[in-house]
Amino acid sequence: MIVKEELLKKLRASFDLNIYEVKIWTALLCRGVATAGELSDISQIPRSRSYDVLDSLEKKGFVMMKLGKPIKYLAIKPEEIIRRIKEQVKTKSKARLTELENIKGENIYEDLQLLYTQGIKKVDHSNLSGAVTGRDNIYTQLKSMIEGAENEVMIATTEEGALRKIKKFKNLFTRLDKKGVKVKIAAPLNGLDNPILKDLKDVVEIKKLEGINARFCLVDRTQMLFMVSDDKDVHEAYDSAIWANSPFFTKSFSSMFDTVWNSSSNVE
Repeated sequence: MIVKEELLKKLRASFDLNIYEVKIWTALLCRGVATAGELSDISQIPRSRSYDVLDSLEKKGFVMMKLGKPIKYLAIKPEEIIRRIKEQVKTKSKARLTELENIKGENIYEDLQLLYTQGIKKVDHSNLSGAVTGRDNIYTQLKSMIEGAENEVMIATTEEGALRKIKKFKNLFTRLDKKGVKVKIAAPLNGLDNPILKDLKDVVEIKKLEGINARFCLVDRTQMLFMVSDDKDVHEAYDSAIWANSPFFTKSFSSMFDTVWNSSSNVE
């Protein structure tokens, strides 16, 4: 069986394997059981390297050495491999989280805080800006901004963008509502038919956005995140935004949002 290059690429990315490992592994999956030499011939990997590669795959839990002579290797069910990898990821993640938490109690954390404090004193806070790339990073920045809101959050977005944000920040918007922080969302929505919107209709003010196509978020009229592309025209990995903490910049967008908001109808 010939394994397509596209599948090899996906397997490499999904299972964090190098090209030799993924070729030997898929060759063994096709055979069920085979010697290093046979796998070398099938995968077209140099025989001198096949032993090292199989040893690596065995340590990672992808293959098993069969007892007896000559030495052969057994394929393991993909289901079992995924289960093993999930356990490994959980263990590593737990250890990493513990390590990061422990840093807070060490001198290195105090040193980091000191470096930041000394550096931030030299920055003009009234004119800060930066670029954010990737939708995951954009939403992380949005969450950080929204969590710090004291008065209001104003969001102009697309229909899909509104659904994404309400779904992702549902609990956060609810907490803000309890604190008395107003959340306003302007988006080209035709109604509250979507269950996601219905759940938050008493927490978030939603109005139909007409006449403009924009994606931005304003927090307390002091800082904003402005997406530079239509979400229909860009892959989420390449979505990008500009964060600004500039009174001049945010004042202009706040005025524009107020104008659009006051002339828009409620979404019902």
